[in-house]
Amino acid sequence: MLGCMTTREPQAPQLARLAGLIADETRATCLLALLDGRAWTASELARHAGVAASTLSEHLGKLVAGGLLTEERQGRHRYVRLADARVAQLVEDLAAQVGPGDAVRPRGLRESSAGAAMARGRTCYDHLAGRLGIAVTDALSLRGLLRQDTGFALTDAGVRWFDAIGLSLDRRGRRPLARACLDWTERRPHLAGVAGAALCRHALDSGWCVRIGSERAVKVTPSGERALQELLDIDAGALR
Repeated sequence: MLGCMTTREPQAPQLARLAGLIADETRATCLLALLDGRAWTASELARHAGVAASTLSEHLGKLVAGGLLTEERQGRHRYVRLADARVAQLVEDLAAQVGPGDAVRPRGLRESSAGAAMARGRTCYDHLAGRLGIAVTDALSLRGLLRQDTGFALTDAGVRWFDAIGLSLDRRGRRPLARACLDWTERRPHLAGVAGAALCRHALDSGWCVRIGSERAVKVTPSGERALQELLDIDAGALR
């Protein structure tokens, strides 16, 4: 009978396992922390997640085995990071479905300040996010360097602009030059992909932005404000 027929979806077991890996608050906390693109030690993640080192080690083992994290050992230290940009995109896209209106109310001034800093500007794996990321994305679009009407794509002028400021874009891999990443605080897409990563790396290496606190928050420096004003006509007030 039709009502008794079942169709096996070949990807269903893998999808269920992937969802199960993320569906744990401690593991989700680790994945969100690692969106800063850096390698963390197991002890750093244990402190961040507020769990014992032995508990954290068990969780990391599952994330590594599931392909979401990679690990390396240096001496007695164990370092982990997100496996690749696709994992970062998955975590950020999921986070965008629950923030910021669904977030738990901050428990104090310190937590509130940290949240405000993250909303103002942060790294999302290897590109800029928050109001800073949106400001840069909007400025690129207004200057005709980035198209958003049919998905994100650099224009010819955009490619020349990156070349002109000395940022070479690696086009050899499968990663797109430009990709939209939904910002979980602004609820709008910011620039990711090769171009987003190159711009973020340059902003940090050149001192346009500096990391603040122990999470992913970044702050635009006075030299960064001047550079973004000159290159993209971004008003300094939008970066503070």
